[in-house]
Amino acid sequence: MMRRTITLRQSLHALIAAPLLMAAWPAVVPAHAEEAPFISVVTGLAPDDLLNVRAKPSPIGKTEARLAAGASVRNLGCNDIDGHPWCKIESDNPKATGWTPARYLVPLNPATVPDQAADTPAAAPAEGGTGATPDAPDLTARLGSTTQPASPETKPKTAAEIAMQDAYGLALAANGTLQIPCARYVGQPMAPCAASVTRKGTDKADVTVTWPDGGRRVISFDAGLPASSDAGSDFRFSREGKLNMIRIGVSERFEIMDTVVLGD
Repeated sequence: MMRRTITLRQSLHALIAAPLLMAAWPAVVPAHAEEAPFISVVTGLAPDDLLNVRAKPSPIGKTEARLAAGASVRNLGCNDIDGHPWCKIESDNPKATGWTPARYLVPLNPATVPDQAADTPAAAPAEGGTGATPDAPDLTARLGSTTQPASPETKPKTAAEIAMQDAYGLALAANGTLQIPCARYVGQPMAPCAASVTRKGTDKADVTVTWPDGGRRVISFDAGLPASSDAGSDFRFSREGKLNMIRIGVSERFEIMDTVVLGD
């Protein structure tokens, strides 16, 4: 008799608990499904190259971190920035949040980033009084860590317009010294390098870049586009807007604006 009482009591508990568990299940499963991140893998890089994670969706935005091919990241969504798709990502190793070109991520997150305005630099209100103008822009302007004040009548500029303005400023400094972003070694961040231009007509020119640690590299332009260099290594380039992003061999990198080659 005692054994039967225990069995009936256990069955009664099970019958009471089952509806409660079934009612709670729909609330638990969607919560976990919604929290599942969209994972993308870094791909399409040149040998020994690293992918820049930038603070702003711009090829000359501040570099927050660099990722190797095969790295897995959380893809928060992808937006079209002036005709170029960029994705906002989060990385755990190294710990960073920022933007990368969509072409280096597989698969792509079809969602968009709703808070894009927060990542796009906007003009700040003008203040009374005038500040001193630096003789030449330094690298911080190119990296996007500062914004220029504007009058109330000035419309906020797009990320592409600000990026181009920064690149123009670095290329044509006030004292006449020409500088371009460059890097010589694998994994080395871009830094300002002194340069000079020898124009050979309206659309041909040679840009001579002097490395900070000594030595030079000559890059030839034909029809306004990068054509070759004096190095015996593989030469290739890509363009975003009016910016030429040049790679020579496995490590050398340059960013040269059209205005440097063609003039004003």
